[in-house]
Amino acid sequence: MKKIQILGTGCPKCKKLAENAETAVKAAGVAAEIEKVTQINEIMAMGVMMTPALAIDGQVKVVGKVASPGEIQAMLK
Repeated sequence: MKKIQILGTGCPKCKKLAENAETAVKAAGVAAEIEKVTQINEIMAMGVMMTPALAIDGQVKVVGKVASPGEIQAMLK
């Protein structure tokens, strides 16, 4: 099972990234847990200084932009 983390404080872009991640997981048919990380200290501990950001299995993949469902789906494979 993949672990997807949405890093952000809850801004509209962060919410859109979370929606896109859910869409990508369904389209890819992958078992995944989606977690929202909203604490600034946790986000900075992952080396992220700009949100929204997306991490898959603890590895930061996207920073400072909203990845499309297609982009996220490709990262899951």
